[in-house]
Amino acid sequence: MGGRMTRTADHGGGVRSLRVPIPDNPLGHTLVYVVDTDRGPVLVDTGWDDPDSWDALSEGLAACGTSAAEIHGVVITHHHPDHHGLSGRVREASGAWVAMHAADTAVVRRTRQARPEHWFAYMSAKLAAAGAPEEHLAPLRTPRSLPGLSPALPDREIVPGELLDLPGRRLRAIWTPGHTPGHVCLHLEEEHPAGLPGHGRLFSGDHLLPEITPHIGLYGDLEDTPGVTDPLGDYLDSLERVGRLAPAEVLPAHQQPFTDAPARVRELLTHHEQRLTGLLALLGTPLTPWQLAARMEWNRPWDDIPYGSRNIAVSEAEAHLRRLVKLGRAQAVPGTYPVAYTAV
Repeated sequence: MGGRMTRTADHGGGVRSLRVPIPDNPLGHTLVYVVDTDRGPVLVDTGWDDPDSWDALSEGLAACGTSAAEIHGVVITHHHPDHHGLSGRVREASGAWVAMHAADTAVVRRTRQARPEHWFAYMSAKLAAAGAPEEHLAPLRTPRSLPGLSPALPDREIVPGELLDLPGRRLRAIWTPGHTPGHVCLHLEEEHPAGLPGHGRLFSGDHLLPEITPHIGLYGDLEDTPGVTDPLGDYLDSLERVGRLAPAEVLPAHQQPFTDAPARVRELLTHHEQRLTGLLALLGTPLTPWQLAARMEWNRPWDDIPYGSRNIAVSEAEAHLRRLVKLGRAQAVPGTYPVAYTAV
C-alpha cells in the first residue's frame, strides 16, 4: 500500500470515488469515479499520468474490490491531463474502451501529431500578439520536451444526448463546452440512492465545481480562426443547461460532491457577469490582453503569479474580451499590434 491512506468514498447505488493526486498542483487531486455495470466497472476520468498517481489509482481500485485489469470502459469528461492522463495505461491493463467527445478527441489527435517546437512557436506567437513582454517570451524560444504530449487516442465517441453503452445503467451525455470544446457532463438518470430530491446525479467534470470557477480561456486550437469561437459564451450557455437539469447531487472531478446545482449555476453566472462589467470599466483606456490580465482580479497580485499561470490568465482575459466583442460591448482598435481593445 506504500504507506499511503487510500482515499475512497462510497456514494451509494454502485458509484464510488477515489482520489488520484495531481503532481505540483494546488487542486491536489482528481476525483475518479468507479461506476458498477453489468459488464464490470467503468471509470469516469482516470487522473494524471504519473507513477504516484497510477499507484493511487491502483490502490483505490483495490480498496473498491477491483483492479485496472477488470475495467470495462473509461468515460472521459474532457481531454486535460489530470482527467485523461492515465486512460492509456488503464486500456493497456484491461482492454477497456476509452470514450470522449469528438471535439476533444480532435484536440488529442492534434496534440499527438504536434512536435514540441510547433507548440512553442504557437505559444510564442499567441502571447506576442496578446502583448506579452520580451522577458516572458524568451523562454519559449528554447524548445524542450513537454509532458503530456502523447495522450491516448480514444476509440469511442461520446455523442451528446445519447445514453452511453453501460449495461444496466442509464448514463446520458450532456455536451457542456467552455472549459474545453468537447467537455461533457454525464447524467446518471437513476433515483438518488439516499432519496435526495431532484433528477438523478451529475458527473460534472470541471464544468461545475462547488467552490472554484473552472478556467475558461480560448480553446488553444492550433487551427482556430480568431474571433470564431466564444468559449465563455459556450460556458455560460452550458451552465444554464445543467441548471435546468436540476440533479439531486453533483459529483465533480475536484473538491467534493454537493447539492443544489441551480444555486451554484446562478452564483457562477453572476460571477462572470460582474467580471465582464468590471473589465468594461478597465477598457475605458485601450488595453492589450496582457495589460488587461495584469489589471484583473486574481487570487493573488499579478507580480506573484508564476510564469505558467500568467499564460492561463492571459487566455482567460482573451476569452472575456472575445465575449465582450461578440456582445458588441468592446472592439479591437484598428491598426494596433499587439491588438488593443476598448469599450464601445
